Amino acid sequence: MGSIRLRLAQLAAHLVVALVALVVIGGATRVMEAGLACPDWPLCYGTFLPGRQMNLQVFLEWFHRLDAFVVGVALLVQLAVVGWHRRNLPAWLLPFSGFLVLMVALQGGLGALTVLQLLPSAVVTAHLALALTLVISVSGLTQVLLSDSEAASAPRWWPWLGGMSVFAVTAQSLVGGRMATSWAAQRCLETGQSCQWLHWHRSFATPVATAVALFVVVALLAGGWARQQWPLLLMALSLVAAQVALGVSTLRMGLAQPALTVGHQLVACLLVAVLSALTCRRPPASSAPRPVVLDSSILETCHG
Repeated sequence: MGSIRLRLAQLAAHLVVALVALVVIGGATRVMEAGLACPDWPLCYGTFLPGRQMNLQVFLEWFHRLDAFVVGVALLVQLAVVGWHRRNLPAWLLPFSGFLVLMVALQGGLGALTVLQLLPSAVVTAHLALALTLVISVSGLTQVLLSDSEAASAPRWWPWLGGMSVFAVTAQSLVGGRMATSWAAQRCLETGQSCQWLHWHRSFATPVATAVALFVVVALLAGGWARQQWPLLLMALSLVAAQVALGVSTLRMGLAQPALTVGHQLVACLLVAVLSALTCRRPPASSAPRPVVLDSSILETCHG
């Protein structure tokens, strides 16, 4: 693997961490009702670092914006590096890097709308959807860059089952996000109104968990390269179990524990990242035994 390809893979891996943190901090901002803690955008109280107004809510909103800014700068750096070394990299990487920059710019625009339009549910949900799309894209990109340029193709069922599980978990996360941003769960538990979102979120949990479990079980039973991915496969299964446990605990406690709600979103984002990484993994190039070529002089010496 070329050094530039490896460094780009390392940058993408760090970006996955930053994007997961971005989603989780955004969730914490919503749970702590800090979405409008900074009334203006892109600055906060007219300055980069609001010292006098700083409290927990302002810090969450300010740090969320700072993380988004760092991600945007990193993606611009990635685009510049890919453009400079484009002759030594796959042709698709330059337009894909440009697409990532475009997505993070759109993400910033949606973030501005959430503040300027006072947190409309549809815009906040779209903000989450684009954030998860970035997590999926960069996590998958990391695995593609880490794989050998001559890597073999995965089994035909691998991208189908992996992609199905990524789509299912993402859709479930967006249903949960829509439920949270419209405060439907609170209204349902307190007054019995707007319960359809909570009902859909709970009903979809079993099919989503089944999709992930099917991917894991088929991979482990298939053996070979697929079974060798068992660390990430078992991690995905563990995250599903943790997600179900956190969801049940959150509802039983009447959404009164913000830490559980934030943990629920953290596990969902980690699950999306892990499943996307698994889906984009490829087996190493087949290492067929090569014929041994011996020097004729050595053969003559041995014969003598």
